[in-house]
Amino acid sequence: MLKRLYKYIFALIICLAGFAPDSSAQFKEEAFNQTYNSQSDSTALADTAAKLFSFKDWAGGMSHKHTIKIGTMFAGSVIMPGTAQFYNKDYWKMPVFYAGMGAFAGSGGYYMNKYMKTKKAYDRFQTDKEAFELKYGNLDYPFEAPVLDLDSKKKGTWLLVGAGLFYWGSLLDGVICYESEKEPDPGRATLYSALLPGLGQIYNGELFKVPIYWGCLLGATHFLVNNNTNYKRFKRIHNEASMGTGSSPINAETAKWYRDVYRRYRDYSIVATALFYFLQVLDANIFAYMHDFEVSDDISMNIEPAVILPPDNAYAIHTPHNSQNGQNAFGLRLGFTF
Repeated sequence: MLKRLYKYIFALIICLAGFAPDSSAQFKEEAFNQTYNSQSDSTALADTAAKLFSFKDWAGGMSHKHTIKIGTMFAGSVIMPGTAQFYNKDYWKMPVFYAGMGAFAGSGGYYMNKYMKTKKAYDRFQTDKEAFELKYGNLDYPFEAPVLDLDSKKKGTWLLVGAGLFYWGSLLDGVICYESEKEPDPGRATLYSALLPGLGQIYNGELFKVPIYWGCLLGATHFLVNNNTNYKRFKRIHNEASMGTGSSPINAETAKWYRDVYRRYRDYSIVATALFYFLQVLDANIFAYMHDFEVSDDISMNIEPAVILPPDNAYAIHTPHNSQNGQNAFGLRLGFTF
């Protein structure tokens, strides 16, 4: 089947080459460098690669001299939390977010510092114990191991998570309260999905997509956690079997094989999770842009022979060196109606 298809394609190329009197026709380089807009045209001058972030533009928006894009406001708020509230003129929210982040981060740092002190003492004890056993052989180490303050570690971790939630809330609040002339706003839909998967689809009015993306993300996350747990398990078994310790019936070679397999599956799960996340962000952006785009049900394709006439200037099609005028070229014209 493929050989027959290749034969048809080759025959079509031969036919087109035979219809074209000048097979060396090509686009000149000048056609791609030619400027057709006036340099005084502001639209043409603005049609360039825009900067992702301009501090001057952001500073002007913060001083309320002009409006800024939602992406510029968001980027500034990521670096300096609370500035989105300042731009939106919700000044009373700034001390709330700063107080929340400061209180949770300070308390979390305090408890984590308590845990780290006991952790350092425990590590120092283990080092001294190994040195004592190496020096004195079978003698028991006369000191007891210090107790790790795991309760402080747990409290500190949750308090730092609380500080992160206040930070995340400040970003989300800035996006929600941003005034936009367009609804739905593609920038807002994109940031919604970036901050909370599925929120951009809800904003676009496509609720049926939320369980699909959440199912994909939860499934990929489940396999990520499961594969990572098994990877660590067989890594530990391999290390113990290699050193001759442990009581697992699995030998080192078998444990190494399982370790590598679950590590590969874990990496695949990471890639799948990231792809589903970026896919739903991209989906929110595209469908917000295409919200007002209408496509007719009358969609058709038309293929017909065509004669390509030479242009009046030499900017586009190469003219043979031995003639003043270009030659006609024959080919196929493909047209879509929608």
